[in-house]
Amino acid sequence: MTRVLVTLMALWVWAGMAQAHALDPGYLQLQHLDDDAWQVFWRKPTVQGEPMAIDAVLPSNCAPARAEGDPQFDGAAWVSQWVALCPGGLAGQLIVIDGLEATRTDVLVRLSGPEGQALSKRLTADQTGFTVPIDMTEWAVFSSYVALGFDHILEGFDHLLFVFALLVLIRHPWRLVGAITAFTVAHSITLALATLDLIRVPSPPVEAVIALSIVLLAVEILRRREGGDQLTERYPWLLSFGFGLLHGLGFAGALAEIGLPQGDIPLALLAFNVGVEAGQLAFVAVILVTFAVLRWVAPKVTAVLRDPTSAGTLVMGYAIGGVATYWLAERVVGF
Repeated sequence: MTRVLVTLMALWVWAGMAQAHALDPGYLQLQHLDDDAWQVFWRKPTVQGEPMAIDAVLPSNCAPARAEGDPQFDGAAWVSQWVALCPGGLAGQLIVIDGLEATRTDVLVRLSGPEGQALSKRLTADQTGFTVPIDMTEWAVFSSYVALGFDHILEGFDHLLFVFALLVLIRHPWRLVGAITAFTVAHSITLALATLDLIRVPSPPVEAVIALSIVLLAVEILRRREGGDQLTERYPWLLSFGFGLLHGLGFAGALAEIGLPQGDIPLALLAFNVGVEAGQLAFVAVILVTFAVLRWVAPKVTAVLRDPTSAGTLVMGYAIGGVATYWLAERVVGF
């Protein structure tokens, strides 16, 4: 039983090797020009050198409702642009991504209305379309960005792996609470500063150092076999705070791609951060509940996993470190 559990844990961690983030998403932007005219920008991922078999379909009152002609390859994805005439506007109308239900990717839709309102929506295989709200209220903006933040953290395998490594390494409950709190405070600070353009840090080095932070936690996990408290166990909040500053810059990069409504920047920023925290807490809760159930049904397995000298801890440490090292090399080569 112990060997099976350890093997499954290693496979779960290793499954993230090629997907620190989700498959490249599609992007649909609709910008109001004047009267009934809307500028449409449609970008869809490439699959084996060809455009992914998905299409943006505008409401029936728009012409043209789909891209006309072949998309152009921009070096990373396939792009189409056109001007659609939509008498009566888009409010209350349905926007759909045709074919999305047969994929493993998602599409970010960003709509900028005639009065400066902005709405962002993430569509997935389970939800391939949405109805544009008639009134883009502050609550619509808040709920939209909470959902975007929640989705982002759950799709960010590197961020989740960092939190998981903290859970493996820090066994004392209050030290764990302090570490998670410090991580939250730190990434909230840099997320806000970077989003408001008060600091600027290139994204590729940030992503590489995020991978490095996970490597260092994996090393700390393996060093526990030597006995005694390691640096992270003695000062968990300090290390979590420092690395949290870097992870916040990573969140800011994702938010920059999504964009913020010019009239509601503070609200959208707060909502995105709330969504990130909700997703992080949900992940922590699932791990802790799973461990509690395991401790009840298989106490011997739990004892093995809690033993810093056990094979279970060894496998988890090397699996986490192996994945993070792969990401680090990949990201350094990338820039």
